[in-house]
Amino acid sequence: MTPASLFGLRGRTALVTGSGRGIGAAIAKGLAGAGAHVVLHDVDTRHTDAVRDCILASGGQAMQISGDLALPDAGADLMRRAGAVAPIDILVINASAQVNAELADLTESDLDLQLAVNLRSTLGMLQVALPAMAQRNWGRVVSIGSVNQARPKAVVTAYAATKAAQHNIIQSQAREYARHNVLLNTLAPGLVDTDRNAARRNADPEAWNAYTRTLNWMGRAGRPEEMVGAALFLASDACSFMTGETIFLTGGF
Repeated sequence: MTPASLFGLRGRTALVTGSGRGIGAAIAKGLAGAGAHVVLHDVDTRHTDAVRDCILASGGQAMQISGDLALPDAGADLMRRAGAVAPIDILVINASAQVNAELADLTESDLDLQLAVNLRSTLGMLQVALPAMAQRNWGRVVSIGSVNQARPKAVVTAYAATKAAQHNIIQSQAREYARHNVLLNTLAPGLVDTDRNAARRNADPEAWNAYTRTLNWMGRAGRPEEMVGAALFLASDACSFMTGETIFLTGGF
């Protein structure tokens, strides 16, 4: 087999949630570069304009769809609308809500938001996506988890718990759908330098650099484009004998 036959995605359609920026945008561009028709998603399609333009300018295929995953039935509705464009072969569950709060400071609204986006919408998307993938006897689900699912920090108590639960869902459905060649895995990054943490970095660059130097064995934060290779593996035929697993991309921990 050749690298093109293993990793090529020509003829496949991928939905990448939260693909207007950061890790989601990088993965969407990577999948498009491998030949997939990419359905971009964010709360507002204006957030994905630049990503779409970049993919199209590179000769790839992309379209946009919007949806607030905090709303009831949002995950299932998003999958139904995306599937009306083309059958979704690859689902990258990247959009998430993260509220930094230790347990004593966690509010009900903070918890509700993270449960809605990180868990309820995930369940809704899978309820629609998995049976359709099984009918076609091919499917890939890549859930973007977090190092916090395995090594939680108090400042992200609820977020870490939802990421651990999200991977539990991935594992249960990986077992359920393995015989249908529908494979579900988690890609769990460590700290990645995205606009989610830009305020902290920009407020005190010296403190940020000191923090990242001690964070992992490489002594730095990751970059969004460093997530693409593992995502492409998990989304392709190269992943044909792997399901229910986690790839940690953390710089060593």
